[in-house]
Amino acid sequence: MNSKFLDYTALVLTIVGAVNWGLIGFFRFNLVTFLFGDMTWLSRIIYALVGISGLYLLSLFGRIASFSDSRL
Repeated sequence: MNSKFLDYTALVLTIVGAVNWGLIGFFRFNLVTFLFGDMTWLSRIIYALVGISGLYLLSLFGRIASFSDSRL
């Protein structure tokens, strides 16, 4: 699988999660629950994918550091 595709997919999922948390914080509105139900198997998969994407994006810090070091 292409690393760039995985990076963008993880980024989109993490942004969706951040927007959902913003909606919860500002308006007490959970978009995932609204669309897929309260802790249904589908909503749990979405929450899990968002969490895994966030963990995956932690590796971005190392890749950014190595990229900037190689350009010096």
